[in-house]
Amino acid sequence: MGRGTLRIYLGAAPGVGKTYAMLSEAHRRVERGTDCVVAFVNHHGRPRTEALLHGLEQVRRSEITDGPDRSTGSGAAPSAGTGPDRSTGSEAPYSTGTGSADSARSGAAPSTGAGPAHSARSEMDVDAVLERAPAVALVDELAHTNLPGARNAKRWQDVEELLRAGIDVISTVNIQHLESLGDVVESITGVRQQETVPDEVVRRADQIELVDMSPQALRRRLAHGNICRPDELDAALSNYFRPGNLTALRELALLWTADRADEYLQKYRGEHGIRTTWQARERIVVGLTGGPEGRTLIRRASRMAAKGSGSEILAVYIARSDGLTAASPKELAVQRTLVEDVGGTFHHVIGDDVPAALLEFARGVNATQIVLGSSRRKTWQYIYGPGVGATVARESGPDLDVHIVTHGEVAKGRGLPIARGARLGRARIISGWLVGVVGPVLLSLLLRSLESGPGLANDVLLFLFLTVAAALLGGLRPALASAAVGSMLLNYWFTPPTHTLTVQDPENFVAIVIFFAVAVAVSSVVDLAARRTHQAARLRAESEILSFLAGSVLRGETALDALLERVRETFAMESVALLERTSDVDPWTCAGSVGPAPVARPDDADVDMPVGDNMALALSGRVLPAEDRRVLGAFAAQAAVVLDRQRLVWEAEQARRLAEGNRIRTALLAAVSHDLRTPLAGIKAAVSSLRSDDVAWSEEDEAELLAGIEDGADRLDHLVGNLLDMSRLQTGTVTPLIREIDLDEVVPMALGGVPEGSVELDIPETLPMVAVDPGLLERVVANVVENAVKYGPAGERIAVAASALGERVELRVTDRGRGVPDEAKERIFEPFQRYGDAPRGAGVGLGLAVSRGFAEAMGGTLDAEDTPGGGLTMVLTLTAAPGRPRGEAALPAEATS
Repeated sequence: MGRGTLRIYLGAAPGVGKTYAMLSEAHRRVERGTDCVVAFVNHHGRPRTEALLHGLEQVRRSEITDGPDRSTGSGAAPSAGTGPDRSTGSEAPYSTGTGSADSARSGAAPSTGAGPAHSARSEMDVDAVLERAPAVALVDELAHTNLPGARNAKRWQDVEELLRAGIDVISTVNIQHLESLGDVVESITGVRQQETVPDEVVRRADQIELVDMSPQALRRRLAHGNICRPDELDAALSNYFRPGNLTALRELALLWTADRADEYLQKYRGEHGIRTTWQARERIVVGLTGGPEGRTLIRRASRMAAKGSGSEILAVYIARSDGLTAASPKELAVQRTLVEDVGGTFHHVIGDDVPAALLEFARGVNATQIVLGSSRRKTWQYIYGPGVGATVARESGPDLDVHIVTHGEVAKGRGLPIARGARLGRARIISGWLVGVVGPVLLSLLLRSLESGPGLANDVLLFLFLTVAAALLGGLRPALASAAVGSMLLNYWFTPPTHTLTVQDPENFVAIVIFFAVAVAVSSVVDLAARRTHQAARLRAESEILSFLAGSVLRGETALDALLERVRETFAMESVALLERTSDVDPWTCAGSVGPAPVARPDDADVDMPVGDNMALALSGRVLPAEDRRVLGAFAAQAAVVLDRQRLVWEAEQARRLAEGNRIRTALLAAVSHDLRTPLAGIKAAVSSLRSDDVAWSEEDEAELLAGIEDGADRLDHLVGNLLDMSRLQTGTVTPLIREIDLDEVVPMALGGVPEGSVELDIPETLPMVAVDPGLLERVVANVVENAVKYGPAGERIAVAASALGERVELRVTDRGRGVPDEAKERIFEPFQRYGDAPRGAGVGLGLAVSRGFAEAMGGTLDAEDTPGGGLTMVLTLTAAPGRPRGEAALPAEATS
């Protein structure tokens, strides 16, 4: 049985009509005879949606008992309503106090006691759906979190089971529930979505249909009572359903759907071999040469892309396959960073025919525009061809717009080719042979057609010009051939007696010999100069690369992947891998690689560069010429250094941790040598006194001795507890059990260890709940308050006050003691630190260290500030619970089961 298909109705906000559209599609399929059932649909008390459920078969649901401390189906109490389905799901549109998003987990206000202590909530019964085995199943709210005790934690996991069983599924989800958009949605709405679905689950859907509605129409639908109850209307319109929120969420949905549609389009074009451009979306390809004008082109393309929403920028550098690439590595690195900064992508393509490779790339990505820079060639350099820009513009066709952008380097010359190598291109060699062999023949025909030729001396100069041109274009061999052909043609056509290879006049013979000698000499000099120029260019490229490597060593750069990527770009390779092994008989392992399908052994690579006995740099793509291996060896040595540095950094970090552990153990031994013995000595002395038969103790004396034993035992218990807590924090085994709770339930319990009347407590009733571990929070508050009482002046009350600040809740513990200097504020949170001249019996200095560790484990912070007027204020910052209104008391919520 094959896998079922998944169809998703995607909405930008609650109430746009996803469930309505899904049910309407179900009715159409039932009318066509399709076996379609409702596995789970939540109508949220909306009459029109509920009416569509009539006439559709509904599979039974599983009933799960919800305990008194649990919220509704997805983690928060339900909004008031009438339908049986209003208590679960991820579509409750807002929270009455904050306007939170449309999940019940972050949607409705938390229950404050309304409803029964235990209630039954329903979830989709996966077994019942599998037993029924319909052709199509409707499953609402894909991002929903199932109740504890359900088959799976998330509803999308239930859907996966149905798909694997061959059942087609139709589902719904809102854009704000996509996992990758959580931060974006939170910045727009101020609400963190607790119920999310992985993007890949939605992207794998066989069909995604956007259910769209303008913000104005959605607000009208809300005002007409089609989405929520009348008593919730004002809060919804003024919070979550603000026009700005809805517009931003709508844009997110449209852009995400457009990306998905583009993936379908690319897949279709690839399957059908379509190469012409379909201008469905603006894609701007920027052609880079590695020259300084590249930054101007990228910025220009960025301005063009900004004019249209959803435009993409793709910068491409095309490297020739004849040795080192012709671009500056530094400049390419800068341009790559600039492209990424403006939101584009950088691509590296290999191709000897630059215009053809550029057009092939542009059509492959379905680009609509190409941005190129005006040529840096000088006027005379156009004899080599029209240039890349002109060729691309001529060959682009009507489906690609080509923009030629002027810049400051126009017509200033390209300078020495940075890395073309000593070999000439095939086109130039062919041109040299044509000029050297065909040129003299055509020149002879031209001169023979003239009634009175220019004379033998001028004929010799014209043939010599062709020889020099052949040397410039094709090198020494075409020039020598031109000299030989020219000598024969001069002898045959222009030296008496003509039409023979004999020379009658000795002067003419000398002229032909001198012509050949001069032609050979000139061509040799020209070819030597060209070769020296190319060698200088190669040395220049090598020196620039080696300078970059030296600079990276001095800067301490340790990114192995970045270095391997630079090797791949410099030598125009497909993939690069750094391989190593522990001995000659052990298999090779990959220490780092870039590019597709890196090789696993040096023997499988096109080029391998050994680094020592048991390490090698393996490159795939083409065979490198021998002159490139010197630079490759420098890269390989640097890669080995970078790998060693990475391992040394890791070992140094491990050594630092060991040293820190040793320091803590040493401090522990030094601290407990006194602080453990002092209470033990007091306990032992009291016990010995009580057991002594020599003294008759009165009841008051016995009570005092027993109180001393109890006090010493309490001090030991507190000390051992802090030591155990510090050990848990050091080993990372603290696992907080986060739940929502009011501060006024925890803070008073934490004050049991301080004298009565020494603390002034101020916790407003309107304060939002906090998401914490109550046990850890109690320990934190107790330690901080006890520390403040210990160091505060006698008779001065400690102030403990709480307040809400955005999505956070602050608890401030203020004393009027001597305070702590700014340079010591962080040091007091280190283990085994005592403040100032604290007596040895005042503890081992673990209280604040443990408190900060627990606070951070709960997602909070603990910091020290100066108290205005003198003293120290400890600020404990905690996360406010999502979905709880801030600034007003929680109201009871009605619940239905």
